Amino acid sequence: MYDTIIIGGGMSGLAAGIRLAHYDQRVCILERHSTIGGLNSFYRLRGRDYDVGLHAITNVTPKGTKTGPLARLLRQLRFRWDDFGIAPQLGSEIAFPGVRLRFDNDTEMLRGEIVREFPGQADNYDRLTREIIDYDDLSEEHAGVSARKVVSSIITEPLLVEMLFCPLMFYGSAREHDMDWGQFSIMFRSIFVEGLGRPQAGVRLILKLLVRKFRALGGELKLRSGVKRLAVENGRVTRVVLENGEELAGRRVLSSAGWCETMRLCDDGQPVAASRTAGQLSFCETIAVLDVEPRKLGHDRTITFFNDQETFHWQKPAELCDVRSGVICSPNNFAYGEPLDDGTMRITALANFDRWNALDETNYRLEKLRWYERITASAVRFVPDYRGHVIDTDMFTPTTVVRFTGHDNGAVYGAPEKQFDGITHLQNLFICGTDQGFVGIIGSITSGIAMANRHCLKA
Repeated sequence: MYDTIIIGGGMSGLAAGIRLAHYDQRVCILERHSTIGGLNSFYRLRGRDYDVGLHAITNVTPKGTKTGPLARLLRQLRFRWDDFGIAPQLGSEIAFPGVRLRFDNDTEMLRGEIVREFPGQADNYDRLTREIIDYDDLSEEHAGVSARKVVSSIITEPLLVEMLFCPLMFYGSAREHDMDWGQFSIMFRSIFVEGLGRPQAGVRLILKLLVRKFRALGGELKLRSGVKRLAVENGRVTRVVLENGEELAGRRVLSSAGWCETMRLCDDGQPVAASRTAGQLSFCETIAVLDVEPRKLGHDRTITFFNDQETFHWQKPAELCDVRSGVICSPNNFAYGEPLDDGTMRITALANFDRWNALDETNYRLEKLRWYERITASAVRFVPDYRGHVIDTDMFTPTTVVRFTGHDNGAVYGAPEKQFDGITHLQNLFICGTDQGFVGIIGSITSGIAMANRHCLKA
């Protein structure tokens, strides 16, 4: 009998497992794949290592900072700041037609850019930053408030409103067209107030540290152990039945699989469709390995969030991909102590899961080639054209996201409606991860810690 069974070996599940194992709980993490991390993972292809999911860690505050999500999770999981070796970004930008706003981990840079490009909005921007709510204030109250309505009532220049929303939506909005005010506030602070960074070894370092600590504390990690169903009796999960037929018993179950995905596992007949609408927003991402560092081509930006119109459209595209906007990230452009082995450019664009999923294998491969070229051509309108220096490529689509995360529709940020308290209709089943309310690397880890504290330790 386990104290807690955790479904999913991603950031959220691993963080929850560590937290519980610190208090001598008997914990088992179930991961259906042969490796951990979900979409925030890594793989090796043609002799090269690739990160998946991680562009940058948000909430990067300087060493010694006592407040904020990064400092809090280090305390809760008992890591040191130096363990992760986070290098800050060199500097990023938001690029719209005729206007670019640069920002880094010093809040004054973005403010100065806004004063230069939109001088009449300086006081309004200062007011907006004062209005931003605290990190932990994710609640049903703020979930019902439109961020676009709030921001547009303060910032009176429509173009600036669109430019501020672009990075925040790409990095954390499960809703089409808008964001909840609480989520906007959290993402604003995460990216614009605290900033971005990355370990030189990438996501593999974070995952290896989490797994090593979990196992050292006596935690059990079962790979290739997908969950077939949750056996329910009298309003409680009594057994976790695995796809291989094995059955496990636990006092509590904490699932990072997603709300709809978890409800579908329950064998009590709970109607999944009526309980929550699945997310629709997914992505394609291209990865280009270069024979030169991007800075030698004149590209020194860590991340470029681009949009080729004055209005930013955040919705499921009608075509396979939407190349009007995107995220261009160079993992090379962080302040590392030494250079990476290869130059790399990664481009992320909105994509339509249904369209990709309907393709047969032959057409799927052809469309990947076609859209790799289209996505790249769209991006090089905003950064130096690196296509003559490409020596290797890869690309993932929404169907890849489904394969490695199990999220319906390949929705990276989960369902638009979150369950902030993590409570389900069953007494001992709880939700953590993206469908609880926090997204991204730091958000997922924070969610796992918070739900473990609230439902598995206080009990």
